[in-house]
Amino acid sequence: MALGILIVTLTACAGAGSGDSMPTMSEPHDFDKLWNYGDPAATEKLFRDKLAERSDADADYRAQLVTQIARAQGLQRKFDEAHATLDEAAKLITPKEPVAKVRLLLERGRVFNSSGSPDKAKPFFEDALKAAEAARADFYAVDAAHMLGIVTKGDASVRWNEKAMAMAEASSDERARKWLGPLYNNLGWTYHDAGEFEKALDLFQRGLKFRQAQKQEAETLIARWAVARALRSLKRGDEALAMQLELEKAHAAKGSADGYVFDEIAECLMLLKRDAEAKPYFAKAYAELSKDEWLKANEAKRLERLAELGGVQRF
Repeated sequence: MALGILIVTLTACAGAGSGDSMPTMSEPHDFDKLWNYGDPAATEKLFRDKLAERSDADADYRAQLVTQIARAQGLQRKFDEAHATLDEAAKLITPKEPVAKVRLLLERGRVFNSSGSPDKAKPFFEDALKAAEAARADFYAVDAAHMLGIVTKGDASVRWNEKAMAMAEASSDERARKWLGPLYNNLGWTYHDAGEFEKALDLFQRGLKFRQAQKQEAETLIARWAVARALRSLKRGDEALAMQLELEKAHAAKGSADGYVFDEIAECLMLLKRDAEAKPYFAKAYAELSKDEWLKANEAKRLERLAELGGVQRF
């Protein structure tokens, strides 16, 4: 599920998205538009520059911005620094800053989850959901519910993802509704991990349509990959291979390469008993994915397998 996470989902909370005219409190700040999740180090620098530039900003603005500095640190696996930064954000927050409190809870939970402690993360996401509901912050409420879908497993994960989808669909906040793409993806992976591949394929296809309708190019490529991955699990190897080869061409046209696509091409070829053709793709997959620090820390055996099947001399 690593690619799907690149990744991240309740019945609608009381009063949120219920059709009344009362506004929600999920509007983004200017710094939220600076996010580049593919380069968290550069994003952290942009956020720090913005913090210095807006030294006269109110406590709410500064606290929310500091939580995002912590998120960028967490994505760099600088977990101790991220927790220390969140401690600084906490000092800025008063009861007059309910959304800042929600974001603090969310990022604390994300740091714990990313550092391998989902059980520690879960209470923070539960508290974030309650606080977001109270603040009428639909976007962050759905975010909290989707994170609960990530840190729980099995039936609990399914329930949280379904509730988050219901919340997103019911909300009048367009930002909250945009969570539907990640939610289709996350629930699809939950079903896939449980071996329910037909259900997974249906959700991945719904996610692909959503991304295409939103004209989200990068996310559409990932959604196409997920559809092809489910097809391989259903032993529909020819269809899966054709989709992955098209993705290889799409990335090449952009001057890029995707190790996950190479990996899947190789696996599809293996499924189709074309082992000799698979070998160079396993090698290319290893060359790309071995650059990923998260994979090296969490899926070392997967990388070893790619190297072995690709005939890569590692030492």
